[in-house]
Amino acid sequence: MCSLERYKIDLKALTEDITSLEWDLDSQFFKSLEDAQVQSGSVHVSGSIRKTVGFFELTLHSEGTVQVPCDRCLDMIDQPIKADLRLIVKLGPEYQEEDDVITVDENEGILQTAWLIYESIILAVPIQHVHQPGDCNDAMMRMLKEHSAARSSDADAKEIDPRWDALKKLKI
Repeated sequence: MCSLERYKIDLKALTEDITSLEWDLDSQFFKSLEDAQVQSGSVHVSGSIRKTVGFFELTLHSEGTVQVPCDRCLDMIDQPIKADLRLIVKLGPEYQEEDDVITVDENEGILQTAWLIYESIILAVPIQHVHQPGDCNDAMMRMLKEHSAARSSDADAKEIDPRWDALKKLKI
């Protein structure tokens, strides 16, 4: 398992105006997160945190691939992703998230970025992810075709219950 300690930023210890950030995420990162939907991938994250009077500005850019199941055959597919994240971070009485503003407990002063990075990556994964035509698992595709409700062969058309023919006449 990967330690998530390296993704913590001690806001109180920042001395420079701009601090550069860089991480290479692998499958261990994804597996170390609780309840993560994506369990493997290779993503490079770069960014910076800028210290200003009263708040911090965090910008991150993530680029790489994650493995997700194909919607058709359920085999894993490498899904390229590219994500950008910009947040304002403030110190306050307790931890709070509101839109693009995060308030970190001022007594602690630690920003945990691991879940923020993961969320930005997940939001960059397209809703539909399928293999290129012909790349899906052949056995699964045969099974899907066999059990598909939309069959167009003549043999299947002759086996239709006659009561459905009466209902078809009611269609406008």
